[in-house]
Amino acid sequence: MQSSSTIVNSFHSFISDALFPCVAAKDALSKDNIQIYIAQHIACPADDEGILAFLYTFTDAYRVVEKGFHSAAIIFEQPENMSEDIFDNFMWQRLSALKILDEKNYQHDARVSNDPNSPNFSFSVKEEAYFILALHANNSRPARKFKYPTLIFNPHAQFEAMKTTNRYEKMKAVVRKKDMALAGSINPMLSNFGEASEVFQYSGKQYDNNWQCPLSSSK
Repeated sequence: MQSSSTIVNSFHSFISDALFPCVAAKDALSKDNIQIYIAQHIACPADDEGILAFLYTFTDAYRVVEKGFHSAAIIFEQPENMSEDIFDNFMWQRLSALKILDEKNYQHDARVSNDPNSPNFSFSVKEEAYFILALHANNSRPARKFKYPTLIFNPHAQFEAMKTTNRYEKMKAVVRKKDMALAGSINPMLSNFGEASEVFQYSGKQYDNNWQCPLSSSK
């Protein structure tokens, strides 16, 4: 098993690699604005409360920081090798567990929908909306192939702020161009912001037309 510092260094190298297309993540990393929590196994609930406490701390800090890109990354040590279907299943298990725990303390962020089928949905932690980006070793998208299963929580408000200044469209164009160069195609699940539910974009997996988001709720 790798040390926490080795895992963190691997993640930093992954984000800073010239081929990695997300310019927002690169900006956040360059300014030390990515906070990291190392968990054990993505299928195990043992770290759920610790993850949620970490996300609460990150949310509190994010709300008072200066403008810029900020992210919280949950990196799981295990398993290092699993199919895309298995990862997708584990991802929704963890997100459902976190959502149910969070609902004991807070309402859903009122600025976004709590319905995963809505184009206005975002995942919510401590009444702060988040867009989630997942990485794992066997992701079908080359830009998301990282050794360790990882869930990156990106505050939704950052994207809303970019839209008001037209920066979002410029960033989207750059990311899609880089992704095209790396993968030879744009992610078929990547819809324009607000056109379809963002849950289709979380894992990187290509879903069929019959897919229903398995995110569970206590409400």
